[in-house]
Amino acid sequence: MKGRFIATQPLETKGEKGEQLVWEAIQSAFGERNCLAYWRYPVFSPGGKFRKEPDILIADYSLGLIVIEVKAIAISQIVGINGHRWQYQNFYTNYGAPYQQAETQLFALLDYSDREPILNKQISAQALIALPYITQEEWQARGFNQLPSNPPILFKNDLVQPKTLHSVIKASSSLRLAPQMTITQWNLLLATLAGTAIYQTNVKQTSQNKQSRRRILQQARSRLNQLDWQQELIAKQIPTGMQRIRGVAGSGKTVILCQKAALMHLKYPQWQIALVFFSRSLYEVITEEVNRCIQYFTNREQQYDAEKSNLKILHAWGSKDQPGFYSTICNLTRKRAIPVAETVSRKPNESLGEVCSYLLETTAIPQVFDAILVDEGQDLLVEQWQYQGKQPFYWLAYQALRPVNPVHPQQKRLIWAYDEMQNLSSSQVPTAEVLFGEELAHLVTGQYHNNIPKTINLSRCYRSPDSILNIANAIAMGYLAPESILTSFNYEEEWEAIGYQVSGKLESGDQIILEYKANNDANSIEALWQDEMVNYQVYSSRPQELTDLAAKIKYNLSQDELLANDILIIPLGSTQNSNFLIQQTAKFLMRQNINIYIPGTESINSLEQKSNNYTNKFWHSGAVTIANSYRAKGQEAAVVYIIGLDNLGKAPYNLVLRNQLFIGLTRTRGWVNLSGIGDYDFYRELEQVIANGKKFKFMFSSSNVRAISISDRANLLRGYALGRRNFSYANLQNANLASKNLTKINLIAANLVASDLQNTNLSGAKLIEADLTNANLQGANLSGAKLIGANLTDANLTNTILDNTIF
Repeated sequence: MKGRFIATQPLETKGEKGEQLVWEAIQSAFGERNCLAYWRYPVFSPGGKFRKEPDILIADYSLGLIVIEVKAIAISQIVGINGHRWQYQNFYTNYGAPYQQAETQLFALLDYSDREPILNKQISAQALIALPYITQEEWQARGFNQLPSNPPILFKNDLVQPKTLHSVIKASSSLRLAPQMTITQWNLLLATLAGTAIYQTNVKQTSQNKQSRRRILQQARSRLNQLDWQQELIAKQIPTGMQRIRGVAGSGKTVILCQKAALMHLKYPQWQIALVFFSRSLYEVITEEVNRCIQYFTNREQQYDAEKSNLKILHAWGSKDQPGFYSTICNLTRKRAIPVAETVSRKPNESLGEVCSYLLETTAIPQVFDAILVDEGQDLLVEQWQYQGKQPFYWLAYQALRPVNPVHPQQKRLIWAYDEMQNLSSSQVPTAEVLFGEELAHLVTGQYHNNIPKTINLSRCYRSPDSILNIANAIAMGYLAPESILTSFNYEEEWEAIGYQVSGKLESGDQIILEYKANNDANSIEALWQDEMVNYQVYSSRPQELTDLAAKIKYNLSQDELLANDILIIPLGSTQNSNFLIQQTAKFLMRQNINIYIPGTESINSLEQKSNNYTNKFWHSGAVTIANSYRAKGQEAAVVYIIGLDNLGKAPYNLVLRNQLFIGLTRTRGWVNLSGIGDYDFYRELEQVIANGKKFKFMFSSSNVRAISISDRANLLRGYALGRRNFSYANLQNANLASKNLTKINLIAANLVASDLQNTNLSGAKLIEADLTNANLQGANLSGAKLIGANLTDANLTNTILDNTIF
């Protein structure tokens, strides 16, 4: 890989200009190398009082680990050096030990790698000081180079030429010399820095049957995880405002938010942080992951303490025994928390919108949080209870946040992750304009300083095999629905972002071909298994369907050597229908001597929830879990049985039911069994989807279709059509905007590198400090536009109208 660079937070303050110089020089010097570099990699000591964060950390395939401590001082500010101790004047501190500090940081990092047997003492390591405002001549003139403690230093001279900088680092003395890393060692080192599970969960090699599902799971779980660059970027970076994370099922959204919240807490322990979710069964999962992250990045010296920590893990509602986000705000405003049973809606998601809207209408919301992170963001949308054109839960969260910077009060650190395909209550997509209204929609367009994105799309699924994810997409979006596609992206780059190659024009009435190209090497089960991953069967009656279900589960437990907790059953249908089917299935399996567990109940083979003591419980040792798709979200199993397809067959255009099937399909780590009764047209659609494999041909339509926008270009075109004009900082690199009417648009500081703006009407546009390098502006109308500070290097200005343009 080429060099990857992660600034964990923007370098924006005046005092960080020197650090920025060094960081930019490192990116130039290591840009073509196989390396991963961080600005402020998070390593912490107890309580966060003495942070060990290196200014710059480089993991280089050839050089090993390199820590650089930056001191942005002039030579006149150094009074003297005695051993490792430097004395300063006119600086924020009087004394320092920069090289000793770099050594401490480096040894803390080596502690991580040395825990792995194949990395122990096998990673080369260097520590250096960077002095961006001091030349080598100035240093020598003071005689500091003659001191016995003279450390390896990068001077101002070295930062000018990338080749020189790399050579200086390579020639510097090492604290540890080791042989060249192997590829396995390199990948393991990267995974160690990421803080992800180094190897998949260990499974005892108990199976002797080479083609049993148990054996396949064992082989898959023993493989080394590869570093996901995009996940690492999102998890480590702390944005200075809103951030929207769209991710396919199984892309790691929950894990990323947990690590992000944990690192925020460790870095800024005084911050009040809320990590919010909607499915109660995720409470234990999220708490365990946050605790794992805190322990990992403090070298096991800290753990999560729910009572004392300023990081609060909160269900969106809350209950009598567990505080939630809504109930917390109610307590702070001395308002009584209204339960679901007392609302008009009487549905958890709509009722939450109802009570949040009421709270916003009746009281002032105090600004008590510094950051709020929301998982399952799609489940917090409502159709009926909007507050002044905004989504009430999100507006409540926004109001409860302190501004990141008082100078820009609109910027608040609200981060939400979602997958619109898993929405079981609303057809809306949680874009910024839907959540906060058009006036704030621009807040997630573009990126922050140091390339920290405001909107991210996670397209790589770590849970389910490619073939199953492809079927899930095709059914949820209705590629082969009888009349037309039901949900769609309107731009080619958006289809590519979820793994599809498009042939044909994305215009209504035109035939297109979608071919699934994703290479999901994160899930190796499909490559190891020699049979079908999806089994589909229709029965004449429910007893026949359940009889075969019981037989297959018994086979899984005996011949496949699976554990009961490897199996999940998901009935489809409305709440009433799915609950009836849960009870029917549970009773049938119990008669077949198969232990079952229904989430929220007290014990195995219990059919009713008699108390709220087990509300968060989803699995029970020794039992097969039966849960509807609402409860199953966020969970996963080796084998998933989806029953009751007939409930979708009766209402094939119901997007919620299609999303239920999507959720069911994407709960599996390996295999899926689909079944239903009767005869419905939807069955033919499903059969065709399975038969088509990875290629789909259909007539494209943009009318009467739910459109999803995940790129800045799509958001710009849709938002502009709705009357929005502010798209400052938008990332429109290589975007095709030819012949569009974009008069008076605000593209201040936008990235328009290599964009196609041929014949585009940009009259009166604000393009101040926009990057138009290599942009095609041939025939574009820039009359009255403001291009002060814009970069027009190699831009094509042939026949461009520049009347009254301000440069």
